[in-house]
Amino acid sequence: MSEEFSAEALEWGNWLFAQECEFLRGAASLTDLPEFGQPEVSFAGRSNVGKSSLINALTGRTTLARTSNTPGRTQQLNFFSLGKRLVLVDMPGYGYAKASKAAIEQWNSVIQLYLQGRPTLSRVYVLIDSRHGLKENDLEMMRMLDVAAVSYRLVLTKADKVSPTPLRALQEDIEERIKTHPAAFPKISLTSTVTKMGVAELRAEIAQFAIGNTQ
Repeated sequence: MSEEFSAEALEWGNWLFAQECEFLRGAASLTDLPEFGQPEVSFAGRSNVGKSSLINALTGRTTLARTSNTPGRTQQLNFFSLGKRLVLVDMPGYGYAKASKAAIEQWNSVIQLYLQGRPTLSRVYVLIDSRHGLKENDLEMMRMLDVAAVSYRLVLTKADKVSPTPLRALQEDIEERIKTHPAAFPKISLTSTVTKMGVAELRAEIAQFAIGNTQ
């Protein structure tokens, strides 16, 4: 992440993500969604982008979000309560799934309606694989978020897999491209679950949406 956070903000983020993280519910349809309550932060991304690994790294756990070498394993919205102050939402990976066309269309419909009708949703983090950059289905998700007027920020994952010069060029290219997306945060985040690059900073940013935040 390019911006700096105060020591207090970093400490608050680390404290919050060290709290108990309780699985609330998996929602495969709108009727399964939990009642409105704590602020929510959601994670979206193409299948195999490293979404589950990043959620696990943020919470300091290894099995909170299920990781797999088989893309498309997360097939519902999974809700987790973090310290009873914030809800983390693991959204279904897009771009690949071993499922019928009808099932995929149903998931897409649920996601779209979730984004449009969830007043507790504070921000969506759209994960992008540093090795591949923006793909068409990433742009589709961004357009969906723009239409829904939901604040979102792009997060480059697996940044350790790309050398510094092309990584910086990719960052600059994407930040130029997102200027035309009204709901997008103007700066993107760089993360690695291997080196922990950007993890503490991302915790600090997400923690600002939590109940009881004093930063």
